[in-house]
Amino acid sequence: MKKFQIVSALLMVCLLMGVIGTVAPQDEDVLNILYWQAPSSMNFYLAGGTKEIDASTLTLEPLARYDETGTLIPWLVEDIPTVENGGVSEDLTQITWKITPGILWSDGTPFTAADAIFTWQYCTDEATGCSYLEKYADIASIEAVDDLTLTITFTVPKPFPYNAFVGQESSILQKAQFEACIGEAAQGCTEQNFNPIGTGPYVVEEFRANDVITFVANENYREEGKPYFQRVVFKGGGDAESAARAVLETGEADYAWNLQIAPAILDQMAGAGLGTVLVAYGTSVERIHINQTNPDPALGEDLRSVLVADGSNAHPFLTDPVVWKAMSMAIDRNLIASQLYGAAGQATCNLLPAPPIYASTNNDACLTQDIAAANASLDEAGIVDSDGDGVREYNGIPMRILYQTSTNAVRQSTQALVKQWWAEIGIEAELRNVDAAVFFGSDVASPDTYGKFYADVQMFTNNFAGTDPESYMAQWQCSSASGPDNNWLGSNVSRWCNADYDALVATMAQTSGIEARAAIAIQMNDLIVQNGGAIPLVHRGDVSAASNRLEGVIMNTWDAEPWNIADWTRAS
Repeated sequence: MKKFQIVSALLMVCLLMGVIGTVAPQDEDVLNILYWQAPSSMNFYLAGGTKEIDASTLTLEPLARYDETGTLIPWLVEDIPTVENGGVSEDLTQITWKITPGILWSDGTPFTAADAIFTWQYCTDEATGCSYLEKYADIASIEAVDDLTLTITFTVPKPFPYNAFVGQESSILQKAQFEACIGEAAQGCTEQNFNPIGTGPYVVEEFRANDVITFVANENYREEGKPYFQRVVFKGGGDAESAARAVLETGEADYAWNLQIAPAILDQMAGAGLGTVLVAYGTSVERIHINQTNPDPALGEDLRSVLVADGSNAHPFLTDPVVWKAMSMAIDRNLIASQLYGAAGQATCNLLPAPPIYASTNNDACLTQDIAAANASLDEAGIVDSDGDGVREYNGIPMRILYQTSTNAVRQSTQALVKQWWAEIGIEAELRNVDAAVFFGSDVASPDTYGKFYADVQMFTNNFAGTDPESYMAQWQCSSASGPDNNWLGSNVSRWCNADYDALVATMAQTSGIEARAAIAIQMNDLIVQNGGAIPLVHRGDVSAASNRLEGVIMNTWDAEPWNIADWTRAS
C-alpha cells in the first residue's frame, strides 16, 4: 500500500473516532480542565504519571520550580541558593534553603522544614515504592536549622544540587498528614493519597479515581486575591479528540491537555475560533520500550517482571541486537511525525532530545527507513521463516509479539503503521490498547499498567521537569527497574540494566560544567538507544488548548503544565 493511502486511511479512522465527550456547562467562577488521561491518585510519588503530577500541582508545591523559559525560580523560598550567595557550600556538599515566612498549609498550620525532611524520608523508605526516588539521590542527611531553614548534606560533591524539592516531581507532603503512611503503609492511605493537604492555590473537595477531581480555592493561600477561580473541575477520561473539541469547537471547557491528535483534525477544530492551540517543545519523546524480561504468564507475575541474575527469564529474542535493530530500521519515523503529529512532532533517534546541548547526533541513521537492510541483517543471522507462514523463527520460537499502548487515535494509527512495517521483516505484532487511566495508573492489582509491562513492547511518551537531565537519566539505572519490590512503580519500566550506564549515573552526579555534563548525558542516551532499552520515535511538542477567554495561561514544558494556575483568570 502506498504511503499516502496508508495515511489517508488512518486519518479517516481518527475522524471516525472523534466522539464528543460530556462536559458540564460553563460557570464563570468554575474552571473546567480536561485531562483525558484521568489521574488515579493525587500522590504522584505513588503513581509517577504526568496526569498525577499535573493534578497535584494545584495542591502540592516544591520549594523551587522552573518557569516557561527553563529558569529555576524560588517558589516557597526566598531565593535560589548558590555558591555566590552562600546557599551552597564551596565544596558543593551542602545546600541550604530558606523558606519564605508565613506560608501555611491549607488546614491553617505552618509549613516548616520538618515537612520537607519528612518528604525525603517518605520517598527514600524502600518499602514506600516511591516513583521519584532519583530526586533524592546522594543525600546523606537533611537538618532543620530552624523551622524555616533546612540544610541538605550530600554524600558527594553535587555540582547540580537542585533535584530534591525542586520541580513538581519533588513537591512536599505534610508530615502531620502522612507520617503514618510511610513504608509499607503508603499504598493503604487512601484518604491521604486522594486528599492531600497542600500549600497550593486549591484544596481537593472530592476525588474520584480515574474520573474527576473537584477543587475549591485554598482560603489559606499565601497570595491575597488569588486564585481567581473559586472551583476547578478536573475531568478525566474520554479521548484527546473530545477534549480538544470541548475547548475549540463547543466552548464547554476552558483547558484541554495533551492533544495527541492528527494535525488535520486539530486544525479543523481550531478553525471554529473559540480557543487557541498551544505548543511548546521540551523533552517529550514518544518511544517504544523493549521488554528485557519474558512476559510469558506461565512464569508468574513476579518472575516475568524481574530480571534475575542468571538471565534465565530474559526475553527469548528481543534482547538480541540483531532483532531490535532490525525492528528500529523498519520504522519510518519521518512519516509518523509529519502525518500523525504535524507541527507538533519531529522524528528523533534520541530519548534525550533537548535542550539542544544534550542531543546526540550519533544515532541519526535511524531517521532513514531501511526495510531491505533490516531483512538482510535477520537473514544473515539465520533468523528466517522456515515454514513459510510469513513469521520468522528465533531458535524455533515464532517471532510474534504483543505491542501495547494507551487508547488514543494517534497511538493506534502509529501502531498500525509499525505493525505493517514489522510484518514486512517477518515479525508479527498483536496490537493492544488500554484505557489511559488504567495504563498509566498505579493500581497494584491491575495487570495492565505500563509499570508491570506484561507485553513484549509498549509505547508511550515520557519527559522531565527542568533543563538538567541528571535525575531523569538516572531513572534507567538497574536499581530503578519496575518490579514487585517497588509495587511496579520503578521508573525503569523496560528493566534494562547496564553496568557501564550505572557508572555514568554516578559520574554525572559529581560532574560540573554544562559541556562536561552534556557529554556524559549523550553517552547515557547512546547506551540506551544503542543497547536495546528503547526505540525512540518522535520528539513531541506538548500540545494543549485554551479558551480564548482564559487569561494568564503560560505554556510551560519545563514543569507541570498548570504550574501558574493561581494566575489564571477569565476575561469578561
